[in-house]
Amino acid sequence: MNGRKVKCGPPRSRIFGSILVFCVVAILGVALSAAAEAPSSFAPLVEKVGPSVVNISAVKVVEGMQGRTLPRSPFGENDPFEEFFRRFFEDQPPRKFKQRSLGSGFIIDREGFILTNNHVVANTEEIKVTLSNEAEYPAEIVGRDSKTDLALIRIEPDESLNPLPLGDSDTLKVGDWVVAIGSPFGLGNTVTAGIISAKYRRLGQGAYDDFIQTDASINPGNSGGPLLDTSGKVVGINTAIFSRSGGSIGIGFAVPVNMARDLIPQLKEGKVIRGWLGVMIQEVTPELAEKLDLGTEQGALVADVTEGGPADEAGLRRGDVITAFNEEKVEKMNDLPLMVASTPPGTEAVVALVRGGKEMKVEVEIGTLEEETGGAAAPAPGPAMTDLGRLGMEVGRITPELARRHGLSVERGVAVTRIQPDSPAAEAGLRPGDVILEMEREPIEDPADLKGRFDDLDPGDTALLLVDRKGNTLFLTLRIPGRG
Repeated sequence: MNGRKVKCGPPRSRIFGSILVFCVVAILGVALSAAAEAPSSFAPLVEKVGPSVVNISAVKVVEGMQGRTLPRSPFGENDPFEEFFRRFFEDQPPRKFKQRSLGSGFIIDREGFILTNNHVVANTEEIKVTLSNEAEYPAEIVGRDSKTDLALIRIEPDESLNPLPLGDSDTLKVGDWVVAIGSPFGLGNTVTAGIISAKYRRLGQGAYDDFIQTDASINPGNSGGPLLDTSGKVVGINTAIFSRSGGSIGIGFAVPVNMARDLIPQLKEGKVIRGWLGVMIQEVTPELAEKLDLGTEQGALVADVTEGGPADEAGLRRGDVITAFNEEKVEKMNDLPLMVASTPPGTEAVVALVRGGKEMKVEVEIGTLEEETGGAAAPAPGPAMTDLGRLGMEVGRITPELARRHGLSVERGVAVTRIQPDSPAAEAGLRPGDVILEMEREPIEDPADLKGRFDDLDPGDTALLLVDRKGNTLFLTLRIPGRG
């Protein structure tokens, strides 16, 4: 080639130009596709589903101190008898008064059944339902379920009803468009739109938390109204908001419609029956996995076993980690209650668990979950307190007499009477009223015993505690701080 360089192919500028054109076309394509999927208007949807959404007005009888001013000592707040005045009047029986509440609901069939939230209609003397055409009808409660905050009420209208179709909440994706319709502050048939912000939210309301989070505006009065997809099908029941002011800040929560669909047949019968395993469970943290030599951080840690319950009879023990239920994997603690609850009582279930690092399976006959009648009273401290200053807590002895007087479920251990905010004890999850039963799997005799064991630990060590909280036990880990 006589030392001459020969250029092959198109110049670089032409290559870069082609790449740029390709990228622009691709971006425009994605944008146009997204624009095509986003509805230009929700008006047709609202026109179709609006008549099926109702306003609910309920009159509740409430016991409390509302409207009542507590007298003060005539000698001012420094009077030594001020405490007597306060306790005397606070100990008087609370009076009953009527309170009107507003909520929403939606028609689910032509027989007049309406789905709403339990907290909208619970403890009511009178319920009125107003349709979109302003027709008003009295309603009766057919069935309620406090654990999922769902309720079914019924009206007998003179006109035909248009029920809303139920969708599939399991197919929802974060980012999907949704529409909320309800009666915020009594303003009937108010429509807001937004997207699914998150799924499977746990709010600490109970064992069956499994909320859809949305930024569609939800305000007081929206409770019980439908959350709809763009086809007009119900995917959730608007239930709660997170707010410091009481108004919407774009964080709302709805019960997934699939959970409601499973309960509707039982609500129509007037009672929800759930399966019961008879265990108290908690999350498996890395610290607990290490201290208990679990070998896994997945599953549900058994913190307590109900004596005589299904799990007890099957041989489950405190410290076991349940990893699967009827061949369905238990990834997190909250997965298990929903699995057990949906299992009919009397069913033989196979529970896979890890005990001492070894895997095993047991068969359990599922029992029937009974409604709770109320928790045990929080323990009161004995007269002598022990200040565990560097841990940020104060503890006291529990005597048998004190336990009987306050209805405690235990007569041994050490009562936690005070917790310092942002302290090691607070970070461990301890609360005033907890009773520390064991430390490092050994019983605690008294406050001095507990203090001595903590004093024997070095800074940076982690202590394993077994705690009784209102009659239920759980494991906690407390990290020992440096000596200041």
